[in-house]
Amino acid sequence: MTTKASVEPLRKPRKCPECGRPSTREDYPFCSNRCRELDLSRWLTGSYAIPVAEDESKADGDEGEY
Repeated sequence: MTTKASVEPLRKPRKCPECGRPSTREDYPFCSNRCRELDLSRWLTGSYAIPVAEDESKADGDEGEY
């Protein structure tokens, strides 16, 4: 008895954050190694940054209430 097994992908393809093409399993969430390396390059050169408050007491909403 021969049955055709259907294999579903682990993740649904998403648009590549760099170029918008569908992502591949090998380079997820990117479409290629080139787009993956472009993103990494931006992180390493500081183009991407997580914003930080200058004074952390102001970031919490505490105005010197200790």
